[in-house]
Amino acid sequence: MAGTPNKLAALVPCVWILAMLLDPTTQNGLPLPLDRAVAGHREPLPDDSKDNITIFTRILDRLLDGYDNRLRPGLGESVTEVRTNIYVTSFGPVSDTDMEYTIDVFFRQSWRDERLKFDGPMQVLPLNNLLASKIWTPDTFFHNGKKSVAHNMTTPNKLLRLVDNGTLLYTMRLTIHAECPMHLEDFPMDAHACPLKFGSYAYTNNEVVYIWTADDEKSVSVAPDGSRLNQYDLLGHVIGKETIKSSTGEYVVMTTYFHLKRKIGYFVIQTYLPCIMTVILSQVSFWLNRESVPARTVFGVTTVLTMTTLSISARNSLPKVAYATAMDWFMAVCYAFVFSALIEFATVNYFTKRSWAWDGQKEGQDMRTRDSTAFSKKTNNTFNIVGTTYPMSVGKDPGLTTIAKSATTQAPALPQPVREVRLSRMDGEYIVEGAKKSYNRVSKVDKISRIIFPVLFFIFNLAYWATYVNRKPSITKSNGQK
Repeated sequence: MAGTPNKLAALVPCVWILAMLLDPTTQNGLPLPLDRAVAGHREPLPDDSKDNITIFTRILDRLLDGYDNRLRPGLGESVTEVRTNIYVTSFGPVSDTDMEYTIDVFFRQSWRDERLKFDGPMQVLPLNNLLASKIWTPDTFFHNGKKSVAHNMTTPNKLLRLVDNGTLLYTMRLTIHAECPMHLEDFPMDAHACPLKFGSYAYTNNEVVYIWTADDEKSVSVAPDGSRLNQYDLLGHVIGKETIKSSTGEYVVMTTYFHLKRKIGYFVIQTYLPCIMTVILSQVSFWLNRESVPARTVFGVTTVLTMTTLSISARNSLPKVAYATAMDWFMAVCYAFVFSALIEFATVNYFTKRSWAWDGQKEGQDMRTRDSTAFSKKTNNTFNIVGTTYPMSVGKDPGLTTIAKSATTQAPALPQPVREVRLSRMDGEYIVEGAKKSYNRVSKVDKISRIIFPVLFFIFNLAYWATYVNRKPSITKSNGQK
């Protein structure tokens, strides 16, 4: 019996050595470090209890677990408020013919979703656009937008940030072609208010409402170098809010009106100055001789055709509106002045022919009649012109006198009184000298036109520019309906 304990004591070291060899936490009989003593791993595992990526991955998985993006935040409990603001990176160009403008903006929306609250090491969690498709976002659309483009190069230009209290900031870059109703009665001294209207498409004001981030104009800001306008000056903008009614309910519409004032310099150079010079050119014909029929005709016809061409080219840059603009009135008056100058020449030319018959031919005819009667009573019908004697034969028409030089010189039997008269030729007819000549005189109509036309044109320009330049342009706002 005494040998039994001795045998057990001899077996204990053998069992311990065998256990050490079979234990995975030992290597070559020596114990491994604690951080490497994990079953199935030859390398140590990191401690991910302090890894932010892993933490937020678990947070997002937990937030999206059971999240229904088809339901708006606060459904059945409260109205969802969407705060918005706009940063305009570029404004323009503006198309007058299509009555639209182009604007490039950073469109920002912010709302609170209680379902997305989290508790983590960061207060704000920056996310990419992939999460936007998994959560609820406002169904915002632009009421007066004709075409809108969301930029996707090189990736969708969207920003999403999540705050620990459930507030989301959603920003995207958009290029919008929006409608801009224009009233062109004062063109080209006109001003316009181009609207940008947006709101929810499906949610009424009992479900989703929009509010500006700030109460003043800071909710909409324009970059200092954001203007892309050649014909306009961007004077400023006014923000507001409207409520429109439709058959599906009442909707909140956020509005921004961009005030534009047209620059007149281009039209002064291309239209106004050519029109003024054409009118002045048409009045130069008043100073030409009234016998210069070809020259004055060229002046009249050329200026009328020039005004017609200017009016057509000016209208090509405008939409086909049914009313007359300020430029149309100016060109119409200029056209009237040019056409009146042509009519004035026609009047002068008409009375020039009649005055020849009244003032010259009638008086000359009377003198020739008296002389012919006196000569017919003489015994020897001779007529002495500058020392040469001619026989005189008077026909039935007293206005026609034929003078034939005698082949032989006849000496008068008795001395006869000789009357010496000089004849002057004008326009193919012989008129007795001393008759009243009015053919080369300046017409009284031309004399009056030289004063009346320039004075009236100057008064018109003075009234026109004083009316349109000093008048404050009216900016009309249009209300849209859904």
